[in-house]
Amino acid sequence: MFMNFRRIRKCQCVQLLTTGLLLCVVMVCWEELDHHVVSHMRSYTYRYLVNSYDFLNSSFAVTSNHPQRKEGSVSANGGLASYPYLINHPRKCGDGRSRSDILLLLFVKSSPENFERRQAIRDTWGNESFVWSELDANVRVLFALGVHPDAERRPSVQRALIQEDRVYGDLIQQNFLDTFHNLTAKLVLQFHWGHKYCPQARFLMSADDDIFVHMPNLVKYLQQQSGAKDLWVGHVHRGAPPVRRKESKYHVPEELYPWPSYPDYTAGAGYVVSADVATKIYHATLLLNSSMYIDDVFMGICAKAMGVSPQEHVYFSGEAKAPYHPCIYEHMITSHGHATDVRSLWQAATHPTVYRNSRGFIGNLYCKAVKVMLLCLPHYQSTYSCIAAFT
Repeated sequence: MFMNFRRIRKCQCVQLLTTGLLLCVVMVCWEELDHHVVSHMRSYTYRYLVNSYDFLNSSFAVTSNHPQRKEGSVSANGGLASYPYLINHPRKCGDGRSRSDILLLLFVKSSPENFERRQAIRDTWGNESFVWSELDANVRVLFALGVHPDAERRPSVQRALIQEDRVYGDLIQQNFLDTFHNLTAKLVLQFHWGHKYCPQARFLMSADDDIFVHMPNLVKYLQQQSGAKDLWVGHVHRGAPPVRRKESKYHVPEELYPWPSYPDYTAGAGYVVSADVATKIYHATLLLNSSMYIDDVFMGICAKAMGVSPQEHVYFSGEAKAPYHPCIYEHMITSHGHATDVRSLWQAATHPTVYRNSRGFIGNLYCKAVKVMLLCLPHYQSTYSCIAAFT
């Protein structure tokens, strides 16, 4: 029996070249591979298998000498500075003698120059009069802002904000720079304002100004949660790792957050908490420093400290838009990324014909098939879970 050594050498050369090529690809793409695969595997393993840490130590105490947040938004002891109000409406929920029953206190995180987005929300899902007259629910909507970060543009933008508030009376503004690294200051503004001026609200919601809220579905859901305790609901991120890439705006250095995994938290685009959780978060902000500048992660840290866990709701969105389809609108609560189409989506999503699509056996079967085709595609996995297709 003869062996073809030339053929063996050719196979070995091919294997060697293939191995070398794969190693080169791994080396070139390692940073992306580490960010998207390895760090998530390590994070998830520590969070749910090892679970040998509680995400809190002395570095999060107000008295610690922790590295401070950018742009002067943290006080000398690491805690949140007490920013003065530039625009405020302390009687938005009542004057103290006549405090009406309020189902939901809804804060929209907005940038000072985003007037068009605020106006679109006022005209659609954030219209308090519509919610009262059509849904028989008492909701208060406020826009939370800081000051424009550009010193040259700040005076003109501020004058426009004051004029806007004279017309609509729905802006809440404190004197901190409205930047990404001060989002935690904006989060704390919401919980502190709610605790001081609107403690009777049964639920508190925080949302971005490019979010779409299907208010009829949200009100129906909250009315079904009457008397709920420890409710914190939204699109939950579990076992998410900190981003260590310095070029990312979400970069968090190890000296700021040493653990390989964040506590569970809901996407900051839109989530709801019950009144008791809002109170717990308020107290947590008094005990923990706010050097973590990613606001939804800081929310998770506060909740972890107070023993509150987030609950997944399949129709609270993640980072992407929900599919445009009546079978989705029937159950939709939030959808993210709507900077320009809020009015058209509101008209389509709340049209009376929406709820007719799933009526009867055939309609129900049709909508299930549509949702499977739409929600189980990878493109929509960051919005609604595939599980939603079967609810």
